[in-house]
Amino acid sequence: MNSKLKLEKLNIHFGATHAVKDVSLEFPANTVTAIIGPSGCGKSTVLRSINRMHDLTPSARVTGRILLDEADIYDRKVDPVAVRRRIGMVFQKANPFPAMSIYDNVISGYKLNGRVKKAEMDEIVESSLRRVALWDEVKERLKSSAMALSGGQQQRLCIARTVAVQPEVILMDEPCSALDPIATLKIEELIAELKEQYTVVIVTHNMQQAARVSDCTAFLYLGELIEFDVTKKIFTNPTKSQTEDYITGRFG
Repeated sequence: MNSKLKLEKLNIHFGATHAVKDVSLEFPANTVTAIIGPSGCGKSTVLRSINRMHDLTPSARVTGRILLDEADIYDRKVDPVAVRRRIGMVFQKANPFPAMSIYDNVISGYKLNGRVKKAEMDEIVESSLRRVALWDEVKERLKSSAMALSGGQQQRLCIARTVAVQPEVILMDEPCSALDPIATLKIEELIAELKEQYTVVIVTHNMQQAARVSDCTAFLYLGELIEFDVTKKIFTNPTKSQTEDYITGRFG
C-alpha cells in the first residue's frame, strides 16, 4: 500500500515526562487507521503531533520525523499553518464557532485562504454539508446559529468545516465519545465514505468502533507502539500477548 503519512522514531516530551517513545508507523493512503490503547497511553499525543498542535505547548518537545508525502512536516522551512491546511483535525467535543452561523462555520477556514466570491462560497458550503450528510437537515437554516444543532449535527458540521479546506489527511480524536448511538452510527458511516478522498486517522477508546470503521489498527501502551497490522488480524489473531490482553479486556 502507498503510504501517505509516516512517523519515524517519534518521541514527544512534556518537560521531564517522556510521553511517546520511538514510535514508527505508516498510514496507508485512502484508508482509516485506528489508534487504540488505554487512557494516558499517548494516543491523542501522537495524533496532535501530526498537525503540529504541540507547537502551541511551551513544554513540548517533538523529535524524530513525520513525513507527509515523504516531506518532513517538522522541517524548519515548513509553515505549521500550511501543515494544518493539509492535515485537518476533528476533536472529541464538537467545537463549532459559537458566534457564527452554520454557513459561516463551514466557510471560515476557506476564507482564511484569501478572498472568495459569494457563488464559490455557496458551492463550497453546499458540497461540504452534502459530503457529511447534513445538507438536507440544515439547508433551510444556514444563517441560524451552529449552537442550535444537536451534538451529532455539530460534530458533522465540524467535519464539514474540515473538508471545506480540502485537506489530504483528516485526524479524528475520539469523535463519537460524546454522542448517542444513532449519531455515532452516522459519523461511522461518514468515516467510511471519507476514506475515498482522504487518509483518515482516528483515535478511539471504543474497540468495537475501531473494529467497525478501520482498515488498520495501531495499539499503543505507555507511549510505545506495541503492534500495528490490518484491523482484522489485530482483533482476531494479534501477534503480541499484550495486544490480546487489552482486546480481551484483561487490562486497560
